[in-house]
Amino acid sequence: MSATHSVEIQKSYKQITEHNPVMLQRFGADPYALVYNGRVYLYMTGDKPSYEADGSVKENTYSNINTINVVSSDDLVNWTDHGTVYAAGKNGAASWGANSWAPAAAYKNIDGKDKFFLYFANNGNGIAVLTADSPTGPFTDPLNGPLISRDTPTCAEVTWLFDPAVLMDDDGSAYIYFGGGVPSPDKAANPGTARVAKLSDDMISLDGDPIAIENVQYLFEDSGINKINGTYYYSYCTNFDVTLEAEKELGFSNGEIMTMKSDSPMGPFEPANGVLKNPEVFFGLGGNNHHCMFEFEGQWYIAYHSRILEEKMGILHGYRSTSIDKVRFNEEGEPAASVGTRNGVPQVKDFDPYQTIPAVTMANEAEIDTTQFGEEAKEYGSGDMILTGIKDGSWTSIEGVNFGPEGAKSIEVEYLGTGEGTINICLDLPSAEPVCRIPVSAAGKELTIVTAEFENPVTEKHTVYFVFEGSNYSVHSWKFNK
Repeated sequence: MSATHSVEIQKSYKQITEHNPVMLQRFGADPYALVYNGRVYLYMTGDKPSYEADGSVKENTYSNINTINVVSSDDLVNWTDHGTVYAAGKNGAASWGANSWAPAAAYKNIDGKDKFFLYFANNGNGIAVLTADSPTGPFTDPLNGPLISRDTPTCAEVTWLFDPAVLMDDDGSAYIYFGGGVPSPDKAANPGTARVAKLSDDMISLDGDPIAIENVQYLFEDSGINKINGTYYYSYCTNFDVTLEAEKELGFSNGEIMTMKSDSPMGPFEPANGVLKNPEVFFGLGGNNHHCMFEFEGQWYIAYHSRILEEKMGILHGYRSTSIDKVRFNEEGEPAASVGTRNGVPQVKDFDPYQTIPAVTMANEAEIDTTQFGEEAKEYGSGDMILTGIKDGSWTSIEGVNFGPEGAKSIEVEYLGTGEGTINICLDLPSAEPVCRIPVSAAGKELTIVTAEFENPVTEKHTVYFVFEGSNYSVHSWKFNK
């Protein structure tokens, strides 16, 4: 127990100096990044545990996945939770589909308005597309059926018709990349199951038949596509049949993210470099390897998943979480061997506390949940969220909060619920002496704002911890005032 708190401080699943994984409140696999209006939106397969009759966690089979997690950040350290898109299944936008795996996202200005497109795989049997007027939804299905299926020309023979990636080219044209799997053991070295197709201007139909991406060595899954310095880089995960001889000859190993390059978006592509070894190399736990590369504020990053969260939770059944590290480049300016870390990437910019911040914005947390707030989010799964699951000693944190030389004189918090408790504002450590204690009490079903004054202004830069006491209340937002 901390000497400055009346409750035991709960323990996070990552160190307070670590930025990976980016989200602890839910699992999230197969990350895909969309950069829009100064923010990075991450869309992730909604891994969720299945349970045995005795309550123990089952091995992840991916069969119950029908949601897509969405978080966003403008500094790559503090992430706002936007919920879980109800993508497939009976309550999903694409109710005709059973699953939602490996999302890809894009946006395009159509008739003067930005439209957002969320592509995903209905397990291994086709690609769906959802549309929205916002990167966080609500997403709806414009087709009421697949964009790509086994009836699509050249796709019937694709072993795994999944894992889409989308390229928005400089001239306004768009392309979708997908496919994977090994048809038979004798084809492991060149499975022939990668495809690319041009998207029509509406982004929800194809402009021509898909074509095969030729000679993708030891393809397994995980399409990726980027245009870097005028060159198109197609990337993918290698399968687990790479022999020692092939590894020596080709320079890559099992379950590694490889790249191929071309001067055309539809190829032909030639082999380039490995960009990320299997997570087992960095963290000691292996599995499938799924990534995306993206540019933000002049720096290239790679998002990928690993099992470091489930390891901390003591589960070890194949549930994945997203991390981000920097992309490394070789002397030729090509993406090359990046490194997976627990520390992650540095904060891109200071955090501004003088605006209304969703309470579900976090760099780190301990024993906290989030849930949908408002009718729209409850219906569609994504949108406005609220901080829940509060109990004694649970906490959230925001890193790199710059209060400036004059500082903050007060804070206002918006909450609701039947419970009572205290929100302690602590600086730099969750166990630090609170600079402010905010009482909350039985607000009821409607949001209530409580304001608390600081004895002395909070100045300069800090990590801010919201340490909670009590239960049965939920926090919607907060704002510091000068």
